[in-house]
Amino acid sequence: QVQLVESGGGLVQPGGSLKLSCEASGFSLDDYAIGWFHQAPGKEREGVSCIGSGSGITYYTDSVKGRFIISRDIAKNTVYLQMNSLKPEETAVYYCAAVHRWGRCTVVAKEVYDYWGQGTQVTVSS
Repeated sequence: QVQLVESGGGLVQPGGSLKLSCEASGFSLDDYAIGWFHQAPGKEREGVSCIGSGSGITYYTDSVKGRFIISRDIAKNTVYLQMNSLKPEETAVYYCAAVHRWGRCTVVAKEVYDYWGQGTQVTVSS
């Protein structure tokens, strides 16, 4: 079974940091790009970052460049999203998603991604 499981969410102060994990099973990260998306209540799901299949090339939306880092551990079949200097407007459910063989990925079109996790809640509040 193809499965993605997010973890690492929680409550953090503005300016704080969290590291999210996306554990994949049923496929190899060598063959799939992994994207991170978030969705606040009443809003559309929006892309945050992704890491491409094969090459591991990364992509970030402008709003998170310089603050977030996406990485992967192929041996553990896990993708991470290190989030620094978090802002209250980044409070959302964070999802990871997978798509087959996309070396130079983006998160502009979420419809491209075929498999999704259940999400993990991130709350940025004082």
